[in-house]
Amino acid sequence: MPATIEKETSSESIAIDRDIGNFKYKEDYSYDAGTGLSEKTVEYISNVKNEEEWVRDFRLKALKIFESKPTPTHWASKDLENIDYSKIRYYLSKGQQPSRTWDEVPDDVKETFERLGIPEQERKFLAGVEAQFDSEAAYSNMKTKLAEEGVIFVGSTEGLKEHPEIFRKFFGKVIPTGDNKFSALNSAVFSGGSFIYVPPGVHVKQPLQAYFRINAENFGQFERTLIIADEGSEVTYMEGCTAPKFETTTLHSAVVELVAMKGARIQYITVQNWSENVFNLVTKRGMAMEDATIKWIDCNIGSRLTMKYPGVILKGRGARGEVLSIALANDGQHQDTGAKMIHAANDTTSNIIAKSISVGTGRSSYRGLVQMPKHLKNCKNNTECDALLINTNSRTDTYPAINVRGDGNSVQHEASVSKVSAEQIFYMQQRGLSEAQAMSLAVNGFVNDLIREFPMEYSVELKRLIDLQMEGSVG
Repeated sequence: MPATIEKETSSESIAIDRDIGNFKYKEDYSYDAGTGLSEKTVEYISNVKNEEEWVRDFRLKALKIFESKPTPTHWASKDLENIDYSKIRYYLSKGQQPSRTWDEVPDDVKETFERLGIPEQERKFLAGVEAQFDSEAAYSNMKTKLAEEGVIFVGSTEGLKEHPEIFRKFFGKVIPTGDNKFSALNSAVFSGGSFIYVPPGVHVKQPLQAYFRINAENFGQFERTLIIADEGSEVTYMEGCTAPKFETTTLHSAVVELVAMKGARIQYITVQNWSENVFNLVTKRGMAMEDATIKWIDCNIGSRLTMKYPGVILKGRGARGEVLSIALANDGQHQDTGAKMIHAANDTTSNIIAKSISVGTGRSSYRGLVQMPKHLKNCKNNTECDALLINTNSRTDTYPAINVRGDGNSVQHEASVSKVSAEQIFYMQQRGLSEAQAMSLAVNGFVNDLIREFPMEYSVELKRLIDLQMEGSVG
């Protein structure tokens, strides 16, 4: 997440810096897989983690799938052809186990996260925090009361070793290894990420958060997150990400799997403010059982190219899926985002609301998929895609794919593209605003209904981020 967050009051403001994540420290890594991807790389990672044989086999099979799949340039951009996998570093670790208290975190890593405000956020409004530095978690902690209720919140490495009876049951089941080239890549070299299990009937009232930090150059971060909400439980999870600005390519390719059992509710919130050298290629999907709800709230700012389409498989009767997304593409950036809703039971409902802003030469794309087989009844989908163009060179595209069969289902799709009105900007300038301030006000108004869906600390942060992104976008 991009900046220091403090609770909003009538007298407080948020300390924010557009380059809050643009710093790095020289690190000495105890474990380094080197550059390039091969069976040797995969076996090195598995050996360092002391994994069971089935995990090693899972990784090696995934590597073969990755190698067999072509680069999916038809998805979004030929820019993917610029990724040189032979120059990426796939595993870097200082070798530490995740600390349970902040004082135990190594000083150099602690300095990074303190500069990003992580311990302050935890004290103010979080129920638990995990902080990942390059390939491994450096800190993982949760309130004692939640642990007493049976909630599990640990890194994926710990989850795999300490809770295999739960972890293995769902691991790779929502997103198969061969789903796409980048899910296969993640499956081969995954490290870090979060594992959360919420027992039946437990409501986690405060958010759990993970923070993913890339510090090294030519690095690939491949966290793997699995969240399971058992019957009637509720949980909100937030993730934030940053990286320094390097001249060379940095790769972020995560896989996130959510499972909401009968009557459960999962809300997954993402605020990413990657630097412009990052290829952000992520696969996120949830499975909602009977009367369950999965809600993705997604904000993408920064990166060179983002390709991300959170989805929900509505497997149980009465299940509900929702994706609310905001994407801002500035000069030289392409935000290719969207949503997937797969209806697989009667009486299921899905809602997609996507808003994008293209600034300068930035390009935004909405890419969506809605499926309703003909044997289903009383399924409903609503999709709204709204795009705002700031400059004449800005670009936006919409690629909706809606496959609805049968007579008892309903779908509605609405899309709009608009430009900031010169008359509107002129009117606000006559009320004393500068052109940049007027532009920021217009953009914040465009996304305001979605920003209200974020927790208060995040909604204020997002408005400030948009203000900063809009500086220099006019004239």
